[in-house]
Amino acid sequence: MAYQDFSGNLVIKKAMKAELLDADTELGLARAWRDDRDETALHRLVNAYMRLAISMAMKFKRYGIPINDLVQEAGLGLMKAAEKFDPDRGVRFSTYAVWWIKASIQDHVMRNWSMVRTGSTSSQKSLFFNLKRVQAQVERDARQQDDTLDQHQIAQRIATEIGVSLGDVEMMQGRMAGADFSLNAVQGGDEDGREWIDVLEDENAQGAQRIDDTHDQIHLRNWLIEAMEKLTDREKLILRQRKLRDKGRTLEVIGKELGISKERVRQLEVAALAKMRKALEVHGAEVRQLIH
Repeated sequence: MAYQDFSGNLVIKKAMKAELLDADTELGLARAWRDDRDETALHRLVNAYMRLAISMAMKFKRYGIPINDLVQEAGLGLMKAAEKFDPDRGVRFSTYAVWWIKASIQDHVMRNWSMVRTGSTSSQKSLFFNLKRVQAQVERDARQQDDTLDQHQIAQRIATEIGVSLGDVEMMQGRMAGADFSLNAVQGGDEDGREWIDVLEDENAQGAQRIDDTHDQIHLRNWLIEAMEKLTDREKLILRQRKLRDKGRTLEVIGKELGISKERVRQLEVAALAKMRKALEVHGAEVRQLIH
């Protein structure tokens, strides 16, 4: 059963008025859902602990995610907990559900923090959600000890405290310090109204360069065709199979097709390449310049 309508103040108000379950009632509802797939029991169980889910969602407001979205994710985490909960393990459902609710909210926050994926491993999650708190603690301890730390030293202490690498700390600091912005935004103070995308360097070759490159490629292709014409049909076949395919075929495979040994195929290949080099020597420095 899908738990409908997580959004809006109505859900929050309804959750605050939901029944409080004692241990025996909770156990009975959990077993009814697990054993009999009793949706009424599931509905009571989830509604009773939606208050817990909302309370946990409120703790993540500072990340700028709409509260209704956070409540919805918390509710989804609560549903996952209800689906996987084993009432015979002697643990209260609320204790078990906390982990699922928190994990669901954290995943949503990290997915929506930036267009650049922040990461989803346990160490990256720990770093994302504890970085600012641990950094504040490190700086506070340094002030109390009258110790002056640079940013590198602060990052080192954060890495040690959280148990991650220094590189991970510095990368996360950079991602959390910046904000996404549109490349179509107009540059500040630009009277011409140029957008940021207009000042990005074009990594593609310029027009004149592209024409020169195309001209050179045509020359090189024609010279190679000319050199290939100096070869026998068998030599052409071997070079095409060995050098002109995305994945060259083996000497042994070609040898079986031609009815000769793989050593003979190798000898023919060497001879064909030597013929081509000799034919290309006519163009001398021009060929070497294009190749290199």
